[in-house]
Amino acid sequence: MASINLTNHFLIAMPTLADPNFSQTVTYVCSHGEDGAMGIIINRPLDFGLGEILSQMQLQPTDERIGHIPVYQGGPVQRDRGFVLFRPGASWNSSIQVTEDVGVATSRDILEAISKGEGPRETLIALGYAGWAGGQLEQEMLDNAWLSIPASEDIIFRVPPQERWHRAAALLGINIDTIAHDAGHA
Repeated sequence: MASINLTNHFLIAMPTLADPNFSQTVTYVCSHGEDGAMGIIINRPLDFGLGEILSQMQLQPTDERIGHIPVYQGGPVQRDRGFVLFRPGASWNSSIQVTEDVGVATSRDILEAISKGEGPRETLIALGYAGWAGGQLEQEMLDNAWLSIPASEDIIFRVPPQERWHRAAALLGINIDTIAHDAGHA
C-alpha cells in the first residue's frame, strides 16, 4: 500500500465508518504522498451560504444568488479556513493545480472574484479539510474504512450533495446500501 497515490481520487466512506466526521462522506483527495494526505469532503453542505463568509470578509456580492452558493464542511481540520475547489481557467494566489481539470485555492483573491461574478464557473467552497499523517490513510484503507476510485468532476461540481455518496459508489458498480457492515480480509 505504501506506493499508492490517491491524489485526484474519491474516498468513499464505508457504511461501517462510524466516525461522525466522515460517516457517509465522499472526500476529494487533493494531495497524497509519503508525508500524508489532504482532502475536502464534498457532500456535507453547511446551513449557511457564501454570503455569510463574504460578509465576514467585508466583501459584497454583486448578485444576491452569489450569497446563496452553498458552503461545505470540508473536514475536521482548521474549520475556520476556506478552501475552494475550482475548474481551472485563471490563476489564483495560494492555489495548486491538482489535475488539468481541478485546482484548489485558499486565497482571498478567488473569493473576491466570485463575489463580483468573475470567478471560476464551477466551484465548491468548503471550510476545513481532512488530513492524514504519513501512512495513516494507507492503514485506514487496509482497515476497510474507505473505498477509492478516480474522482469525477461531474460529481464534485454538478451532482446534488445528497446524492454524491451513492453516485460515487455507483462509479465502482456498487450500491453502497447493500454493503455488509462486517468486513474481512481473504
